[in-house]
Amino acid sequence: MKEEKIRVLVAKPGLDGHDRGAKVIARALRDAGFEVIYTGLHQTTEMIVNAAIEEDVHVVGLSILSGAHNALVPDVIKGVKKAGAKDVLFLVGGIIPDEDIAPLKKIGVHMIYTPGASLEEVISYIRKNAPKRKIA
Repeated sequence: MKEEKIRVLVAKPGLDGHDRGAKVIARALRDAGFEVIYTGLHQTTEMIVNAAIEEDVHVVGLSILSGAHNALVPDVIKGVKKAGAKDVLFLVGGIIPDEDIAPLKKIGVHMIYTPGASLEEVISYIRKNAPKRKIA
């Protein structure tokens, strides 16, 4: 059996209007061979959850620069898990204060990337940690 291609959802939750970083990440992931779904700006948590379930993604990457990560990230994680997707890797990128990193990881964020993280670091982490799904 062959492994399924890794599917990554890149999403911009909330009112944050800055998406250059998310687009750079999405393109780098695509160029690295992942299947990438980019939701665009101003997504509600419900829209992100629905996209993650409909696209059957392995990874949900949230890009947040607005400071609303403590409200938005838990809602996305709870929603995805409640919808039945138990084997999803959650990544967050953006302006995340050091004191918020441990609480976010405690609720299910696997890795947090702040400005200056390398694209190769993100790609490598996903390759090593995304759930492996077999296709018939």
